[in-house]
Amino acid sequence: MSPTTMTIFISSLATGTIITASSHHWLMAWIGLEMNTLAIVPMISKQHHPRATEAATKYFLTQAAASAMVLFASTTNAWQTGTWNIINMTDPTANMLLTTALAMKLGLAPMHFWLPEVLQGSTIKTALIITTWQKLAPLSLVFMTSNSLPTVVLLTMAMISALLGGWAGLNQTQTRKIMAYSSIAHLGWMAAIITIMPNIFLLNLVLYLLMTTSMFYTLILLNSKNIKDMATSPTTSTTATAFAMLTLLSLGGLPPMTGFMPKWLILEELITQNLTPTATILALSALLSLFFYLRLSYSSTITLAPNTTTTKHKWRFKPMAPPLLLTLTLPTSLLMLPITPMMC
Repeated sequence: MSPTTMTIFISSLATGTIITASSHHWLMAWIGLEMNTLAIVPMISKQHHPRATEAATKYFLTQAAASAMVLFASTTNAWQTGTWNIINMTDPTANMLLTTALAMKLGLAPMHFWLPEVLQGSTIKTALIITTWQKLAPLSLVFMTSNSLPTVVLLTMAMISALLGGWAGLNQTQTRKIMAYSSIAHLGWMAAIITIMPNIFLLNLVLYLLMTTSMFYTLILLNSKNIKDMATSPTTSTTATAFAMLTLLSLGGLPPMTGFMPKWLILEELITQNLTPTATILALSALLSLFFYLRLSYSSTITLAPNTTTTKHKWRFKPMAPPLLLTLTLPTSLLMLPITPMMC
């Protein structure tokens, strides 16, 4: 794909997200979502491989169905209330349809089936865009309509997503599928708090974006597509491997890493709202997620000593220098937990 074409697609991605996030009318929000979908599909299928074509087809069909449901929900609400304003969602049927559509767009369980397959069929860079930037437009709609969305439905989806994201991730060896189930689990935590405390939702979203970007950048740097590749990563770059371990532990929410902060605040707020069973299920699901993060950490940093070998392998020809990785990983993995009281 030529640089000009890629620039057009990335510009369309950015424009679609900005249109959706800044719109007040449902038709403008829908147009932004459609621009997002149409810009990312060629980027997924650019490999000209059957797996990439399959992933692009699955992504297009799922997102098109979800966009149609968003339009149907907004039309139903406009029929009942006479307004197309996003924040005036008062019809219960429209709110239920909208919740289902946005869950399908985000990959929340039980509408999550497309996400691992699409990520596995894409390149790692495209998978990074799908798990980070492509979540912003639907999440902005969730944020704007959070006062109207059914809390019970979102809490149920949150518990299912957190449990399934941890449970299904245990069985994976491909790093892209592991990151897909990681995304599903993190979205479950965000869905649990969005209608109760939107400020904590925003904090969780920012940290999720930083940690996921840092982890994908590490995978791109180390060219690691599965756990076996992670085991040989110390011979590629010892520094990047150490950063990968810190980022993985932060993604798992292990104290004293930064990733513990949003989980701590969400559990505290859920208990304050007398939602102790929900908080318990989310906390137990975090143990499942932490297990496969620890397995990746073990594979990358403990199985092989970080020394230089004399074996000539293709991954040893190119020296690795991760300055961007340092700026991404250190704040997200280590430095932000002590300033939690300033953010509450």
